[in-house]
Amino acid sequence: MDLSNLKPAKGSVKREKRIGRGEGSGRGGTATRGHKGQKSRSGYSRTAGFEGGQMPLQRRVPKFGFKNINRKSYKGVNLDVLQSLAEKGKISSIDVQTLVNAGFASGNDLVKILGGGKLDAKLEVRAHAFSESAREAIEKSGGSAIKI
Repeated sequence: MDLSNLKPAKGSVKREKRIGRGEGSGRGGTATRGHKGQKSRSGYSRTAGFEGGQMPLQRRVPKFGFKNINRKSYKGVNLDVLQSLAEKGKISSIDVQTLVNAGFASGNDLVKILGGGKLDAKLEVRAHAFSESAREAIEKSGGSAIKI
């Protein structure tokens, strides 16, 4: 073995077929572009959503409404959920982490306490927002509603 018979390892060299380099190359003539038409020409580039002159889908479908990118969306938790947590766990303080551990919210959720159901337990509730009815019910039962 010497320098005259060195070869690269089998499978390490991959050459792509050179397209459009004459008939003898096996990929000459139309150079895999088919015959005629806009797509066969050099410099062709299609804009996103172009449908050959037909009215594009994004212009056919009606648009309406408004999406506020600054909107805060809250995960709603009713008072009856707080009552069941207080009875089950015999706890006097409920915060977002308690609700996450119980599976009523996920870690990134903003939590809003809503006034659905009854609350008899005296609870200290910490959340991102409260409805008026929920705040009244919590304070009526002797607890406190603390906004985070």
